[in-house]
Amino acid sequence: MENVKTIASIKRHIENHIGEKVTLKANGGRKKILVNNGIIESAHPSIFVVRLDNDIPRTVTYSYSDVLTNTVQLYFAM
Repeated sequence: MENVKTIASIKRHIENHIGEKVTLKANGGRKKILVNNGIIESAHPSIFVVRLDNDIPRTVTYSYSDVLTNTVQLYFAM
């Protein structure tokens, strides 16, 4: 994701990409990095929802502060 500095601008950026494919890199703790592909399903006031493209369909939620602190990194498909 580009150099987005505030939670409000992160929220606007994610809202502009609802329904698009995204690659997530999340910190799983203890030096684990979880990489998943999915689609941004919805954006709410404090969280956004991503439907993962795995064998078992499931959704995960992240807060905008996770993106701000680089706990979660988003890479949008071009």
